[in-house]
Amino acid sequence: MKSHSFTRSAAAVGRAREFVADCIEACTPEQADDIRVCTSELVTNALQHTPVGRRFLVRITCSDNVLRIEVHDASTDTPHLCAPADTDDRGRGLLLVSAFADDWGVADRTGPGKVVWAEFKIRQPAEATC
Repeated sequence: MKSHSFTRSAAAVGRAREFVADCIEACTPEQADDIRVCTSELVTNALQHTPVGRRFLVRITCSDNVLRIEVHDASTDTPHLCAPADTDDRGRGLLLVSAFADDWGVADRTGPGKVVWAEFKIRQPAEATC
């Protein structure tokens, strides 16, 4: 398991994506792009809903050939799939996550807030482990 805490800022999306990419590249390079997109979307949602002054946590776990990305934040808002109109400029993040990840969901956590996660079945495990 690897985790990193990030300050609530616009730059955090790129930093979180790089953190995840560095951790998973040897584990599942053929799925890295999908995992990076999902990380960006989950972190963007956390930024939009995390109270000012709070941090959020990105955690990566891998077991039984399933890679899990978790984003822990202090917001009690529960994310949900939207049905945006073609002209809407937001509301597609979890649609992308549901398209690229094998599974995703929301869970409670210790302390305020929630965990939003996405799981990826590792299709061709590399020799390196996650």
